[in-house]
Amino acid sequence: MEPRRYAGNSHWYHETQASSRVEQAPPLYPEAAEVEDRFLLGLQQNASELTPLFKRFAPTLQAGQRLSLLLLPPSVTTTQTQTLTLYDRLSSALTVAQITGVQRLCNHYAARLNPLPGPDSSRESNNRLTQMTQFARQLASQPAVIDAAALQRLDEVGLTTPDIISLAQIIGFVSYQARVTAGIQALMGLPVRWLPGLNDMTDAEAQRFSSPEQWRARLPLLERRYASERQLIALENAPKSGALAEMIWLLAWDAATLDAWRGLQATLKPAASGEKLAQAVAARINGSKPCLDRYDGPWRSELLQSVDAALAASQRQPTQQAIIAFAAQLTRAPERLSAAHVQPLLEQGLTPVRLFSLIQYTALAGWNNRLVQTLFGH
Repeated sequence: MEPRRYAGNSHWYHETQASSRVEQAPPLYPEAAEVEDRFLLGLQQNASELTPLFKRFAPTLQAGQRLSLLLLPPSVTTTQTQTLTLYDRLSSALTVAQITGVQRLCNHYAARLNPLPGPDSSRESNNRLTQMTQFARQLASQPAVIDAAALQRLDEVGLTTPDIISLAQIIGFVSYQARVTAGIQALMGLPVRWLPGLNDMTDAEAQRFSSPEQWRARLPLLERRYASERQLIALENAPKSGALAEMIWLLAWDAATLDAWRGLQATLKPAASGEKLAQAVAARINGSKPCLDRYDGPWRSELLQSVDAALAASQRQPTQQAIIAFAAQLTRAPERLSAAHVQPLLEQGLTPVRLFSLIQYTALAGWNNRLVQTLFGH
C-alpha cells in the first residue's frame, strides 16, 4: 500500500494496490511518527490549560496509550493464527484516520506506514489488502453495512478468526482515538480542519431497529477447552454482566486486547443519564440495535425514529438537546467538531470534567458499536 501525496490535499491518501518503486516519497510530517504519546499524539503538550483535566482522567488516557502500543506496536511477529503484519495494522489505522478526517492521526499513521515494505505484488496479496482496506473503510464510515458477507470476504483472503477480531479492535480503537482527539481539540478552541473529499456519516435506517430477529455471533466462539492460559485469565477478568458482556467469548481470541479494552472502561465512572443519552445517540447513528436496546431513557422512542426527531422533541429541555446535538456531531463528523459545539453545553452549566466524560462515553460507544456490528448479526 503505497503512500502518495496528492496536490491540493493536506492529508495522505493511500491505495490498496502494492507496487514497487525505486525511491519512496517521505511522509508529509515525518516527525509525527516519533511522538512519545501514541494515544493523544502530543496533544497534551499543546494544551496546558487542560492539564487539570488530563490529571483527573490520567488512568483513562494511560489506558488509551496502552491500547495504542498493544494494537499498533513498533514491531509485530506473525504466527499461523495471527497473520496481521505491522503494515496491515498501520494501513488499516491510516484508512480509519482518513475516514474520520482528524489531521493529527492522518499525519501519525502515514509517517509510521511510509518506511515499511508493503506486501508483494501478487494477486493474492493485493486482494487480501484490498479486502482489509474495504472492510476498514466500511466499518469506520458506515458500520451498519457490515454483514456476514463482509466477514466471509476476509476469510476467503486468508484472515483467521483472531485476525478478524484484532482488525475490528484496531478499527474501533482508532475511531475512538479520533473522537477523543477531536473532542479535546474542541475544548481547546482549535480551528476546525476539514479534509477535502470526506463526507458525513449517514445515519442507519430506522427499520434496522424494528426487526424482532435475534442477533447471533458471526464468528466461532472460543471454546474453554481450547483456550490458552492467557485467554482463560482474560475471560476470568472480563465482566460477567452488563454492556457487551456476551461478546467476551469472541473478543477472547485476542486476549491481550480484551484485557486492555476492559481496563479502559473500568477507568470511567458509571455513566450518568447524559452519558447514557450520548451513547444511545451514537448507537442510533451507527446502527447498533443491541446497544440502543440497552437505553431506556426518555428519548428512546424518538431516537428509534431518528436523531433529528430526538432533537426536535427535546427543545424544552436544552441540556438534553445540547447533549444530543454534541454526541451526533462527534459521531458523524469528528473532524468538524469545534468550540461552537461545546458552547451550548457550557451555557447549560456542564463543567469541563463532565464535558470530557461525554466525549469519552460517546467515543467509546462508537468503538463498542463497531465491535457489535462486526461480531453479531441476524
